[in-house]
Amino acid sequence: MSTDDKNRAIAAAILPLVGGAGNISSVAHCMTRLRLGLRDRSLVQDDALKALPSVMGVVEDDTYQIVLGPGTVARVTPELEALIAEAPAPAHSADDLAAQGAAIKAAQKAKNSTPFKLFLRKIANIFVPLIPALIGCGIIAGLNGLLINLGWLPGVTPALAAIASGFMALIAVFVGYNTAKEFGGTPILGGAVASIIVFAGVAKIEVFGQALSPGQGGVLGALGAAVLAVYVEKWCRRWVPEALDVLVTPTLTVLVSGLVTIFGLMYVAGEISQGIGDFATWLLAHAGAGAGFLLGGLFLPLVMLGLHQALIPIHTTLIEQQGFTVLLPILAMAGAGQVGAAMAVYRKLPRNTSIRRTIKSALPAGFLGVGEPLIYGVSLPLGRPFITASIGGAFGGGFIGLFNMLGDQVGSTAIGPSGWALFPLLDGNKGLGGTIAIYAGGLLVGYVVGFLATYFFGFSKELIEEFNVDTEETPAAAAPAATTTPAGAAATTEGPAPEPAKV
Repeated sequence: MSTDDKNRAIAAAILPLVGGAGNISSVAHCMTRLRLGLRDRSLVQDDALKALPSVMGVVEDDTYQIVLGPGTVARVTPELEALIAEAPAPAHSADDLAAQGAAIKAAQKAKNSTPFKLFLRKIANIFVPLIPALIGCGIIAGLNGLLINLGWLPGVTPALAAIASGFMALIAVFVGYNTAKEFGGTPILGGAVASIIVFAGVAKIEVFGQALSPGQGGVLGALGAAVLAVYVEKWCRRWVPEALDVLVTPTLTVLVSGLVTIFGLMYVAGEISQGIGDFATWLLAHAGAGAGFLLGGLFLPLVMLGLHQALIPIHTTLIEQQGFTVLLPILAMAGAGQVGAAMAVYRKLPRNTSIRRTIKSALPAGFLGVGEPLIYGVSLPLGRPFITASIGGAFGGGFIGLFNMLGDQVGSTAIGPSGWALFPLLDGNKGLGGTIAIYAGGLLVGYVVGFLATYFFGFSKELIEEFNVDTEETPAAAAPAATTTPAGAAATTEGPAPEPAKV
């Protein structure tokens, strides 16, 4: 079977299990998940869906999310969209529409969403689409740096530098476009206002007695400028006569937002961005081990609460300023603790073939930084192993933080990957070899501490008695989140989506 046929087969298997084409209101994907908007949640066959070999798990949040893994999800999504487009349009009666409306209302009521989490979700939706370009350009930048250090291909390295730097030079435009789109405005107007920030001509403008610099304010300035543009545009749509709307609204939106951006937002956002960079550098230089310990230990709980999304603009700002983010390698240690904890669970439950099979199928993804199958299928349902996994992440983060405090900065040129997948994106201030060695040492510490903490402290006597049973013979003995799962799949529980920072 060809790759295209395989991806179409996966999409064809998923479609009827989520209620068919008529039950899907929207289709999107992130790094690892297929995100579906559903009209009637009750039509989804959860158990059958989790049993598909290609499905690593499901997560229910503002959308129904099917974990397919990196690479696969990007290929399956267009196939699913094609199948939906080919499906005949259903005939809707008044009763059908009423039922759909009731289902949507019930789903909205059931959401556990606070205004703060909804805001963070919007922020994540702005930056997550940019991650593939950040990864690609980051890897090219790392390759170019290696070639320069070795003195190889001097005629090629300037071209690689241009390819790697072009996106980052204009990232503010993409942030502005996505921000306007996410906050309900016209995307191109958001991009137009944000483009002012990177325009070379702003260097001729003085604000508060200082000449502006192209790029000043970076992604934070672009985000603020685009949000302002959305509010100006909405005000114009409400008050400008319809006959003049096509001329007046875009003109006023760009003019008003642009002036505020030039004479206020660029300066303020620039000061904030500089403060973020200075604080991160100071924190790791003076309290690196302690800060790394806290960040590495708290990241898994932050992911479960959906609060990790607040870090995305900080990562991007650090990459803009310093060329890499020193926070991501520390946070990636949470995934190492998760892997170590899973290995300990495997050893502690020799009779539970279901959980052991889930661990064996999910460990390769865990080593590559995709921790969702292990989190939702193993550690979180068991309880204590989730805590001991966080302890492993804390010690791994403390290890990397200690070296930062000693002057060896370890950073990533892009956000998104972690685990072993982060190696091609590593960068630092003391040479690539030392940076790789420190990061690898942190992973090893996370694996070992996560394993030992889980093996010795992750199970009570009662938990062992409950879960160390042959689930093939007595499936009722296991908890719902750890029931029999085919190889390649992982059971999940409901919770906030932990995107675009995978561990």
